[in-house]
Amino acid sequence: MTLDDLLEKAAQLENKTVAVAAAEDGEVLEAVKLALERELADFMLFGNKEVIETMLLEKQIDSRRVTIHHARSAEQASEAAVKAVFQNEADVLMKGNVPTAVILKAVLNKEFGLRTGNILSHVAVFDVPGYDRYTIVTDAAMNVAPDLQQKKQILENSVTVARKIGIEMPKVAPLAAVEVINPAMQATLDAAALTQMNARGQIKHCLVDGPLALDNAVSMEAAEHKGIKSGAAGQADILLVPTIEVGNVLYKSLIYFARAKVGAVIAGAKAPIVLTSRADSAESKLYSLALAICTS
Repeated sequence: MTLDDLLEKAAQLENKTVAVAAAEDGEVLEAVKLALERELADFMLFGNKEVIETMLLEKQIDSRRVTIHHARSAEQASEAAVKAVFQNEADVLMKGNVPTAVILKAVLNKEFGLRTGNILSHVAVFDVPGYDRYTIVTDAAMNVAPDLQQKKQILENSVTVARKIGIEMPKVAPLAAVEVINPAMQATLDAAALTQMNARGQIKHCLVDGPLALDNAVSMEAAEHKGIKSGAAGQADILLVPTIEVGNVLYKSLIYFARAKVGAVIAGAKAPIVLTSRADSAESKLYSLALAICTS
């Protein structure tokens, strides 16, 4: 499975709409252009109408599947975009030229926001050269040092994403520095607890096994060498990291060292949220849109 498969799957889904908050951003509109060329979705662009119209002309973006909604500020654009998703006028929310804190404030609004009661978490789907399956990393961007209950919800968010992109029974590896339980290492205790919760039916629709070190999670040879026998060892679909630092380093290592392709969404809300970074390539933004559309 590759991320190009996600592009094809997203293109086959009809009547999908993406609401973009503060759309007057060149890089974001470049991603919108690529998505329109592949007929992934229609777009509702919220922001300065005059500026957006000028940018659409400059970038030669086909506006037939685009509607522009004027907003006087990034805050107003964020609220309007979130309301569009809340009112089922759009299926996906996308961040434009607006600070993450501003758009998340609108997402968490008690009246028109996209709360579900679950934690919001970052789910990144990687297409790693040499691997014949997706590698999913969570959480590399939202939750700093999640406790056990938060890790459970982060895990469940990633399982939901995995199942929607075709992994029916994802194998989850809660990562730690070692593959044995060490009372001095909280990551190993949480991993063991999550494994037991899965065994007792408290975490469903997946197979959880941990703690596992990264090599034992993704390499069958490494797992066999250490005598680890389980359903997830060596073939994990989801890598659940213990802290944001681990997730951030793993995420960027896969991109810069392994040359992996990636698409990512914020899961746990009423609809998928695409929070693109300026450091993301246009290709990555496109894959993130495809992932969001496929999981909406």
